[in-house]
Amino acid sequence: MIALAALVAGAAALVYVHDEASTPNAGSSAGAVMAAAEAADQAPKALYDFNALPDPVKRMLERIATAAQSGEIENMQPVFESNELKPMVATGSVDPIALWKKESADGSGRDILAAMLNVLSSGYARVGQGADEMYVWPYFAETGVSALTPAQEVELYRTVPRDRVAEMKKSGKYSYYRLGIAPNGVWHYFLQ
Repeated sequence: MIALAALVAGAAALVYVHDEASTPNAGSSAGAVMAAAEAADQAPKALYDFNALPDPVKRMLERIATAAQSGEIENMQPVFESNELKPMVATGSVDPIALWKKESADGSGRDILAAMLNVLSSGYARVGQGADEMYVWPYFAETGVSALTPAQEVELYRTVPRDRVAEMKKSGKYSYYRLGIAPNGVWHYFLQ
């Protein structure tokens, strides 16, 4: 299965542990899987190989995970400042930290940070091409929820509160948090 482990020996590091035999196209490299999906013009595939991500994406993921694991929403500020622009968190121009504090259950944003880490602990999808290319977590934000395997449903329940999963199954569409990072490491969004 998949696990997100960060802050190993005091250093920020994201590591995906993945059982290749449980994945479609087991034994294929992530690049070959992506190329095959693009060639067949299929929906994006669930990807898990952290090492297959471009280095700028890895660095941004490490910054996000380190800040989120701190439990202090203000630690996201340096992450935003390292980005070209603040990531979109809602329609319109808003301060992400202020919004997350306002929307959080505890007023400090810790549940939002937890949701962010849960989303990042799932597989991802590579979507678009050229200037529109994006790496999106969780992959079911792009692939949908209606045709998930039993193992993928478990991953969905690990990522999303169960009452929201029930709503998604009725609609057939993913409607919880999603996070997108461009290949150059720019964090574009964390939205519902």
